[in-house]
Amino acid sequence: MLREHHKVAIYLEGHFSTDYGKMGIGVLRYLPNSIVAVIDSDNDGKNTNEFNSIKRSVPIVSNLDLAISNGAEVLVLGIAPSGGKIPKSWFLIIDEAIAKNLSIINGLHDLLSLKYKNKLTDNQWIWDVRIPQFIPEIASGKAAKLNNKRILCVGTDMAVGKMTTSLEIHKWAIENKIKSSFIATGQIGITVTGNGIPLDAYKVDHACGAVEKIVLEKSNDDWVFIEGQGSLLNPGSTASLPLLRGSCATHMILCHRADFLALRDYKHIIIPDLNEVIKLYESLASACGIYPKAKVIGISLNTFKLDSFEAKKAVDSLESLTNLPVTDVIRYGPEKLGLAIN
Repeated sequence: MLREHHKVAIYLEGHFSTDYGKMGIGVLRYLPNSIVAVIDSDNDGKNTNEFNSIKRSVPIVSNLDLAISNGAEVLVLGIAPSGGKIPKSWFLIIDEAIAKNLSIINGLHDLLSLKYKNKLTDNQWIWDVRIPQFIPEIASGKAAKLNNKRILCVGTDMAVGKMTTSLEIHKWAIENKIKSSFIATGQIGITVTGNGIPLDAYKVDHACGAVEKIVLEKSNDDWVFIEGQGSLLNPGSTASLPLLRGSCATHMILCHRADFLALRDYKHIIIPDLNEVIKLYESLASACGIYPKAKVIGISLNTFKLDSFEAKKAVDSLESLTNLPVTDVIRYGPEKLGLAIN
């Protein structure tokens, strides 16, 4: 599987700047390996650091051969289409990558390891990230008895920055000598950290238990960041409740896209006043006082679609509306939210 010395290319054809490229962008930001190319013919010849939210300098190329000429040994499927299905058109580049001796990291629900197992050389592998590594016991609420701070990022929709927020504050906590850990619960977090639980690959009965098991394993850490998934507002999402119950969160951070008035894939569903969304999450988290009374202690506002003036205006407006600290953790840093936890 993936080792520190492996050189990586990211497949982002047509989606470097879209919401569906979140897997690739997350890998680009946080994977410690050397990333030698991003494949996206729409931006051929450019560099990733030409885009506002990306600090890492990686050449963008038009095809797999150019990525290989840069030293690529592993291809990450960097696009996350709705439903996690692999489009048929992708199999052309997957077949090509396998034929040219590259290994594959696949974060989608459609598994590749069985399909290609007879086509791999001894030096090749396929990592299907969404294969659960254990079957947990049914959850029992044990995490509520822990003495640490368990911080869960919750959202107004999918792809609003929950993982990014957790990783940025976790990094800030480590820099400030706080004993902190991060629990990955989705394909991007697992890929960049090398461990975690693919929450949406577990049966519904086992999802809470999977979260609880890994949270209990972090009992000696002072701060535990649980990567958020989905949204209570999204009709296609079932992830929020297992995360709340399994972690028995003590703190929550609401993540929101500043340019979203409605859900991304369901334009008929308007996002409510954020104060009402906060009440919803806090009420469900405590379940009438049975579980820890987790409060939303701040808002992570994703402003990457806004210019600098509009971004600052959006942050100030939301702080005034909610009386909570608000920041864009990429644009302005995570310190406000870290201090709110502390």
